[in-house]
Amino acid sequence: MNKLFVAYKPSGLSSNAFLNQLKKKYNNKKAGFSGTLDPFAKGVLLIAFGQYTKLFRFFKKSPKIYKATLWFGVKSKSLDNQNIENITSLPPFDFSILQKIQEELLGIISYTPPAYCAKKINGVRSYELAKRGLETNLKTCKMEIFYSKILHYHHPFLTMEISVSEGGYIRSYCELFAKKLGIDATLSSLERLCEGNFYYENEKELNILDYLNLKKNTIKYPQKLHNGQKIFLDDLEIQKEGCYLLEEDDFFSIINIENNQVQYYLNKVLKC
Repeated sequence: MNKLFVAYKPSGLSSNAFLNQLKKKYNNKKAGFSGTLDPFAKGVLLIAFGQYTKLFRFFKKSPKIYKATLWFGVKSKSLDNQNIENITSLPPFDFSILQKIQEELLGIISYTPPAYCAKKINGVRSYELAKRGLETNLKTCKMEIFYSKILHYHHPFLTMEISVSEGGYIRSYCELFAKKLGIDATLSSLERLCEGNFYYENEKELNILDYLNLKKNTIKYPQKLHNGQKIFLDDLEIQKEGCYLLEEDDFFSIINIENNQVQYYLNKVLKC
């Protein structure tokens, strides 16, 4: 069964464990998700079944919008509400100072991913090394903060809405915010509200053709698609390099043009 929908992962459950629940619910063994959510986080998780699991790379999943609550005065190894080492009572901050930092942390910013993350180091997940007390030495990365706004401040908790580029870490944003205040801070909660145009709507089935970020091409002899035959450059209306969508009445195909050669990425994906 091919299916695309947005699910809502609850807090306290890993993305993989949640996916296993959905597999049982829909009686579908071939399933995948895009954009791992940490166990403590909740919110939007993009789910695909069947052949659609191979299409995540063709979706526009940016910006990602989160609702995050920063907890001032708390030191945590994982920068979330787990692995807390110390809690310090702090006096409230002037709201104008928080607004100034919020404005400073806009645009492209450099950050170091948290040690407790899914990035791989020599084939091993960083969080596995961190759990064993080993050095992760993650490289500095960049993320773009498109906008942020303070929703409310009830000391020591600051709740914000943050729009970030794909691959960004809100836990690292929290760390940068805390450094500018000269304190420790962690996330007490994190909710992903959307990934690009993907919002939670009670697991409503989505028309995948509305979300594929691909240019349409036209083939002179559609029967080649039906038969899975080799496609040549001269068969196509657009012959520039890149990935393209070829749509028929009952199915669609995705091809890649590179070095004047045409290759199928996926052929005869049934429409649902």
